[in-house]
Amino acid sequence: MVSIVDRAEKKSAAAKRVMIADDHQILRDGLRALIDKHPNFECVAEAGDGAQAIKTANELHPDIVIMDIMLPNINGIEATRQIKAAQPEIEIVALSMHATRAYVLQVLQAGASAYLLKDSAFEELITALVTVGKGGMYLSPSITNAAALGEGSGRLAPKGLTHAERLTRRELQVLQLIADGKSTKEIAASLNVSVKTVETHRKQIMDKLGIRTTAGLTKYCIREGLSLL
Repeated sequence: MVSIVDRAEKKSAAAKRVMIADDHQILRDGLRALIDKHPNFECVAEAGDGAQAIKTANELHPDIVIMDIMLPNINGIEATRQIKAAQPEIEIVALSMHATRAYVLQVLQAGASAYLLKDSAFEELITALVTVGKGGMYLSPSITNAAALGEGSGRLAPKGLTHAERLTRRELQVLQLIADGKSTKEIAASLNVSVKTVETHRKQIMDKLGIRTTAGLTKYCIREGLSLL
């Protein structure tokens, strides 16, 4: 069997180094085989969960990470956010089953440069890789470009947007963790903030969404495609 290093040596020096982060081994194997057949890309690493994706990206510094959004341990959105914070030059191509506008916004706000649906053809993935490799942004044709529009302050423009899109990035994080069943203390530890701060965010979320119970917030997240359960 040819090792990843051996395969990489046969590539052009200009080939983009790609890491695949997905919890399904079969999908990783398929993507790796197809990517390694392309002259402009080489697969240099794989990761099966979010924590491993962050660690491996920090160690190997790939040019591009293909990131499954529904990763275990640390989800793909948070993994994207942490990778981009540490290494902003790494481009993230997000893979997801969700096409809701609010979900796309959350992923793009985390720092992804491309958003593909998982039922996309491999040719579309290559198009996305080429596009982000040149510093561009790519969205699957079925996703409206309007989803990427927002203000740089971290709060999206309020007019014409859904309630979820009026939340700040931090509020979206807290909302998702609530929907994933995390307690206030667990959310505070995960985000490295105080319990009081989480409680403040929770109140602001409930005020903006007009929802007063945790069960209601969870149902809202599932309906909007924000929950990663």
